[in-house]
Amino acid sequence: MAGDQKAKGKKEQAKGKAKEVVGRAVGNERMEAEGRMGQSKGDARQAKEKAKDTFKH
Repeated sequence: MAGDQKAKGKKEQAKGKAKEVVGRAVGNERMEAEGRMGQSKGDARQAKEKAKDTFKH
């Protein structure tokens, strides 16, 4: 389960980064902001899973 969540966090980060880059390339500020938000969401998921791992051990 935790591995699935970690992978999901990485996927969200990658999708967010891609969306941010595309938004910047085409000059779409909204898409760029959505990309940054996706990266933040992925970062938060990763941090949550790391914290859960820390308290397990």
